[in-house]
Amino acid sequence: MRLLLHICCAPCSVYCIDALRSEGVEPVGFWYNPNIHPYQEYKARRDTLEAYAASIGLELRMHDEYGLRPFVQAVAGDIDHRCGYCYRVRMEETARYAAEHGFTHFATTLLVSPYQNHEGIRAAGEAAGEAHGVAYLYRDFSPGFREGQAKARALGLYMQKYCGCVFSEEDRYRKQILRDRAARQEG
Repeated sequence: MRLLLHICCAPCSVYCIDALRSEGVEPVGFWYNPNIHPYQEYKARRDTLEAYAASIGLELRMHDEYGLRPFVQAVAGDIDHRCGYCYRVRMEETARYAAEHGFTHFATTLLVSPYQNHEGIRAAGEAAGEAHGVAYLYRDFSPGFREGQAKARALGLYMQKYCGCVFSEEDRYRKQILRDRAARQEG
């Protein structure tokens, strides 16, 4: 099996790579995340992954595309359902790249997070694999989420505070925004 592993960030990749290697599968990492904003966040996650991959001897392929405008244009009409688009665009590009470069399978580290929609990711991966003639390897890595995060912290990896897009950053602060608004209205 030649596996191309889409990687959303270094911390999420830790457990996934360890698990695959323990099974005798040596993945090739693939960076394609045009959903991550703002640019400094994108850069921090990309650069952390590059350094981590080098430190563990992981081959890493890069499709380095900071895609703020295309992402926002694609989701602006339905921000609350943006994740479906996000999964589709990343799985589509990963499957396309895998097929064009001789990989037999592809997977994603998104499946380590218990906060992601695994069925949505699975559906996007299967559709992309079928469209490009490459097998999608579904693997629920989420039982190892806490272990991988602890190892990432111990390694000193940059740990992001939100999923990736600017709208998920807003979600992170939603309660604080509402508290601040209420305090201003009372004052």
